[in-house]
Amino acid sequence: MRLDAPALARLPAFAPGQRIGLYGGSFNPAHLGHRHVSLVALKRLRLDRVWWMVTPGNPLKDRGELASLDARVGAARGVAAHPRIAVTDFESRIGARFTVQSLRYLRARAPSVHFVWIMGADSLASFHRWRGFPAIAAAMPIAIIDRPGFTLTAPQARAARALGRWRLDESQAGLLATRKPPAWVFLHGPRSGLSSTALRAKG
Repeated sequence: MRLDAPALARLPAFAPGQRIGLYGGSFNPAHLGHRHVSLVALKRLRLDRVWWMVTPGNPLKDRGELASLDARVGAARGVAAHPRIAVTDFESRIGARFTVQSLRYLRARAPSVHFVWIMGADSLASFHRWRGFPAIAAAMPIAIIDRPGFTLTAPQARAARALGRWRLDESQAGLLATRKPPAWVFLHGPRSGLSSTALRAKG
């Protein structure tokens, strides 16, 4: 699949050598749980910034309740409200349908940036279903943030077992951004029970 011209991507500002966490999702809607994950990542991974990558839609989820991209981006910026968290919709502008495409694009555009892919433990449970999940793990280090109900089950998930020998001890989390992938860490600590699905249900 051919991705569109780089000029259309509108990436947030970055500089060589920076450590940037990439937090992707539908953000439908964005909530304080997303912000909590980002603040944990900034501190524990010693990141310079976190980018919220608001996707056009998750191929594994029903798009029937998906708000418009512009609405989700605008709401995400309001929730993020932090100088080190940036919100971007570049995936829609380059025509990426899958995370692996987006990460390859970023690696090509910013080869000197130390990117880390961030996701919740609930996503790790289904990571093996993602298009090209081994290629995602090979593209950049991964940080898994604990979520209620997944503390014990997520580390036993199919993808976690497949990547088991590359798991770092949690005490090494601050070194993750500069480790050669595959490399991943599971971060425990205070957990947020908020979810976009529950918020939509309250509607």
